[in-house]
Amino acid sequence: MNKQSNTYEASMDNLTAEVVERLQDSSDPRFKRIMTSLVTKLHEFIRDVDLQPSEWLTAIEFLTATGQACTEKRQEFILLSDTLGASMMVVMLDQARAAKASKGEFSATEATEATVQGPYYWEGAPEMPLGSNIAEGVLGEATYYSGVVTDLNGKPIAGALMDVWSGDGEGNYDMQVEGSDMAARAKLRCDEQGRYHFWSIRPSFYPVPVDGPVGRMLDQMGRHPFRPGHIHMKVSAPGYELVTTHLFVANSPYLDTDAVFGVRQSLIIDYQSCPPGVAPDGKMVEHAYWKANYDFRLIPSRN
Repeated sequence: MNKQSNTYEASMDNLTAEVVERLQDSSDPRFKRIMTSLVTKLHEFIRDVDLQPSEWLTAIEFLTATGQACTEKRQEFILLSDTLGASMMVVMLDQARAAKASKGEFSATEATEATVQGPYYWEGAPEMPLGSNIAEGVLGEATYYSGVVTDLNGKPIAGALMDVWSGDGEGNYDMQVEGSDMAARAKLRCDEQGRYHFWSIRPSFYPVPVDGPVGRMLDQMGRHPFRPGHIHMKVSAPGYELVTTHLFVANSPYLDTDAVFGVRQSLIIDYQSCPPGVAPDGKMVEHAYWKANYDFRLIPSRN
């Protein structure tokens, strides 16, 4: 390396040190730590790939377009985070942190595993009584969901709250339909034995939105945009950590290559095909339907 190259290297080192130094007066230690690491690793990345000015401008334009694609019902930045595996990494870190705080080393066999929330969560779903059909009029094959919510020792949690949502049988969410009201969404409260049951549909695999900058990124990466069939749940109760999770349809396409890296083996469940007749809740069903059972296990609150 010649003298001029050494000078350039030293100048770049000095630049990183100078930017980090400007953070020294920050009054928020956590913010200071995060930004120090971000600046350091961002500068390392720029140097590692020998980033060109035109490439940096392209990145800025991409992030600008990502923000411009966001609306009240579409969060392109969440989609970006999900498709890069960042959302899932944050989820895994947070659940491991909670588990360690409550009872030592994390064990995936003890607690229901968390996964990404995704971009289609909609605040304010109606609370419905147990046994309700939360997907009345929604395209898809009827499915009876049931199970129990317990603590890590298997003790039922009375009154646990489930916030449930999914797309329809073709993978389309209500938020994707202009002017649509809420559909296939509800909050349900478990009974005194921690049991839940409700009707919805058997979810289908579907593509994440590809008409925006994230879709173009996936295409350039040579990646498909599909997610396997799943239904979303947020399960919570006083004294326990809220878990945001999915139940995945066994044998669904794309379980091994989920576009957002959200599949966890413990969340893949069998959907059992049932003939017409009396359903488990005593309801007479005139057509074939599915049933799915899953028991949720919550981590004690770290507070």
